[in-house]
Amino acid sequence: MSRKLVVLTAGLSQPSSTRLLADQLAAAVTAAVGGRGESLEVEVIELRELASDLATMMTTGLPTPAVAAARQQVSDADGLIAVTPVFTASYSGLFKMFIDVLDTDSLNGMPVLIAATAGTARHSLVLDHALRPLFSYLRAVVVPTGVFAATEDFGSTGLAERIHRGAAELAQLIVAEPTSVQGFLQDEPIRHRTSGNGVGAVRPFSELLAGHTGDGR
Repeated sequence: MSRKLVVLTAGLSQPSSTRLLADQLAAAVTAAVGGRGESLEVEVIELRELASDLATMMTTGLPTPAVAAARQQVSDADGLIAVTPVFTASYSGLFKMFIDVLDTDSLNGMPVLIAATAGTARHSLVLDHALRPLFSYLRAVVVPTGVFAATEDFGSTGLAERIHRGAAELAQLIVAEPTSVQGFLQDEPIRHRTSGNGVGAVRPFSELLAGHTGDGR
């Protein structure tokens, strides 16, 4: 059975240490899922490439085709890796802009591995003080191990161990099947994931304005 993993990476530079960590995490999760006898399709969303589209949606309320496609990718995923650089002791503004345009039901019950990069280990608490509460608020299932990488951590044994531990936890949730016997336990109703795109065709702002002034047909 094939599963889908979406990787959000909010690095601003190119090459980016944030993208490097994201790729290492994705490779480790792919290997862990493969070790459980299933295949994994990985889709990477570079938020840097959506910066203008996100600004447009934030100011107009209308998703561009690129933003709509990214939102659909996220809601359709079986698991998510979210990696952000640290700015002022928290996730980056670009990262938060994307999270803000997601539908509130897009991450219901979704397994998520959180990760962050920074120049110094002093920012490692961003995982538990910022990222974990953010995804818990959106009803995602955040794996116990978060992965933080300072510049000096790349290539270290400690970082590799954290990557593989977090990847194993995410892979286990991605391939997990219900354990209760159907009909014997009364489960809570499942909150289905939605992208927020299925609200009808989005009309151009000029058409909306024309209709409001009585000039539209």
